[in-house]
Amino acid sequence: MGKKKKKTPSNTIALNKKARHDYTLETEFEAGLVLEGWEVKSIRSGKAQVRDAYVLLRNGEAFLCGAVISPLISASTHVSPEQQRDRKLLLHVQELSRLVGAVERKGYTIVPLSLYWKKSRVKCKIALAKGKHQFDKRATEKERDWNREKARIAKLK
Repeated sequence: MGKKKKKTPSNTIALNKKARHDYTLETEFEAGLVLEGWEVKSIRSGKAQVRDAYVLLRNGEAFLCGAVISPLISASTHVSPEQQRDRKLLLHVQELSRLVGAVERKGYTIVPLSLYWKKSRVKCKIALAKGKHQFDKRATEKERDWNREKARIAKLK
């Protein structure tokens, strides 16, 4: 008899699907997040969202802005939770200088792609990105549809 495989739970907390549609992504980085205790509890219960989030660079540091972490009802009474506060991203100095150079000199933006667990820590995957024009988005859609059609034809043969 075959052994049943245990399903491993997904490490992904929140995805930003809109980022891949609106931007052409170049280099990806993994950043740690500075969180408060109530935020970690909310994230564990799945109340995080990075759809409209963006990354700002201030004083040589990176901050995740616009990410929503909804507080739990059972949050502590002595803490006043703020859903959309700026959360500091933890990156190496070389990565930060590379990001600053690309944003200031080359006109890139930094987009958060996802939040996920790595061991017991919350990590944020960010990417250097350039905005797509409307015609670029349509071309990407056509290419994706054509690849899907090719795969379907190949499967029939």
